[in-house]
Amino acid sequence: MRPLRSMLFVPGHKPSWVEKAWKAGPDALILDMEDAVPLAYKEQARQMVRQALEQAVPRQFCCVRINSLAAGMLDEDLKAVVHPNLSAVMLPKVYRPEELAEVDQALAKLEQEQGMAPGTIATPLLLETALGMRHAYEITLANPRVNAILMSAGPGGDAARAIGYQWSKQGIETLYLRSKIVLDARAAGVTPLINSWYDVADLEGLAADARLNRSLGYAGMALIHPSHVAVVNEVFSPTEQELAFYRGLLTAFEEAEKQGHAAVVYEGDMVDYAMARTAREFLEFARQLGITA
Repeated sequence: MRPLRSMLFVPGHKPSWVEKAWKAGPDALILDMEDAVPLAYKEQARQMVRQALEQAVPRQFCCVRINSLAAGMLDEDLKAVVHPNLSAVMLPKVYRPEELAEVDQALAKLEQEQGMAPGTIATPLLLETALGMRHAYEITLANPRVNAILMSAGPGGDAARAIGYQWSKQGIETLYLRSKIVLDARAAGVTPLINSWYDVADLEGLAADARLNRSLGYAGMALIHPSHVAVVNEVFSPTEQELAFYRGLLTAFEEAEKQGHAAVVYEGDMVDYAMARTAREFLEFARQLGITA
């Protein structure tokens, strides 16, 4: 899976916003046909999202958040958006594995009709319900299309109402939930992502929240405003100091290996095969971002 440091939500019925959103530099867009779209504009949103997908280029990661199964719009939503340029479909308010299985079956039929390879379209797990958070690992394992888990931990939304937490910029009230979902995602072999910051103006607070998320093991964040993209991309990108450290670590370890050793002291710490593997994975991540390692 390509790096997804930043995924920017865009209302599906606002086509003029899509081009502006890409200019902000996110790794992906989430074209929203659910909460960001008034009921009277749902059909218009389908048409506009379809147009945005047709105009997208293959390198762009386009995800669509469809309406919940309870809304009864699954067939209309998927028929409108399944397209070779569609990377992923995100189902809101998931409670149990059977819900994503229903989406999987519908996607498989539409992929076949359009001559797409089976399983082309991913279904990242969006967590906004208490039951979904409780069983995230099991839901993920039950659905092979799930390539990421997106944790909702922001103020005032579905997740806050489901859990009953009182949101703060420090994030203490959601620390357990954030940590649990990272563990569930890593154990299931998928990418952990999070949506946890809605304050448009407080970019310093956003940066602190992003650093917390990265320290917990998250790979990126879903965002609600273009001004947030550059901040989050910077936090989730390798720094020159990190790159220099891991380059030096590998050089030291490989030299020790040539001399018949399986460990070496590097900058005061003992380095072995596990840390060398971490260094190689980190430098590969940098390469995927276009940073020469």
